[in-house]
Amino acid sequence: MPEILIYTKPGCPYCRAAKALLAKKGATYTEIDVSNPADQRAMSLKANGRSTVPQIFIGTRHIGGSDDIHALDARGGLDTLLEV
Repeated sequence: MPEILIYTKPGCPYCRAAKALLAKKGATYTEIDVSNPADQRAMSLKANGRSTVPQIFIGTRHIGGSDDIHALDARGGLDTLLEV
């Protein structure tokens, strides 16, 4: 399974939904809390300027946010990425 990185903030319902989907798939991930401004800037640079949370990366691929990962799953693409 490829490395999964998810940038989050405490109390974010979209972050919880994305993490729940990954957990349902049995995926382990590294979570980075972007409450710290330095981590927020690093996330924004890595996510092509996007500053909303969550921002999800699978391997070297930027997936996007919660809606994006759920849409990817609905199309069957998430399982494919997780199997790599």
